[in-house]
Amino acid sequence: MFGVVFPNRSFPMDISTFAQIDTFHWVLDMNTFVGEAYDQVRDLCIFLLNGFTLPPEKALAVYIQSPGSPFVFCGAVTVARPSAVLTLSWPEPGAPGPLQLTADAQPLSAKIGVSVEDLASLPSLDVAAETRIERLAMKVGENLFNFMQSFCGVDGSKLVVPMDILNRWFQKFQEKAKRDPEYLKGFAL
Repeated sequence: MFGVVFPNRSFPMDISTFAQIDTFHWVLDMNTFVGEAYDQVRDLCIFLLNGFTLPPEKALAVYIQSPGSPFVFCGAVTVARPSAVLTLSWPEPGAPGPLQLTADAQPLSAKIGVSVEDLASLPSLDVAAETRIERLAMKVGENLFNFMQSFCGVDGSKLVVPMDILNRWFQKFQEKAKRDPEYLKGFAL
């Protein structure tokens, strides 16, 4: 049905490496693969095997789980997108999350879950891109806040900034980006 590769860490592995929970769910215990160093595994390539036909309205969704945390969605593959390299942003151990894929209350090891699901019920298939955009926006916002803070005055319980502060920040931001092509790369993670 599917295979996975951990870039720079493994050879291709097929579905037999995963424990089958039921007809539509599989789990890979990362303890058997890398022990407690699961958080050093940053990427996963998942692909549909030749000859496997997934209905067009279905997807193979990939989830990750740190010890003591619920599963978190990472991305998916479909017939139209038969392979994907997914970034594994492991949740903090014990952190609350949106989905519990198994009945384990407090798992002792990290896990990767794969599930056949309705495509329409899944969030965006490119979670890593959304995360990068969110981090970029946060860093740009932080840069603006720090710039504004250096020009602030205090009026009672309010911070007061000059009216043209946004224009001044944006001009400075653009000038730095033109002078130093590496400047904007510093905002990306």
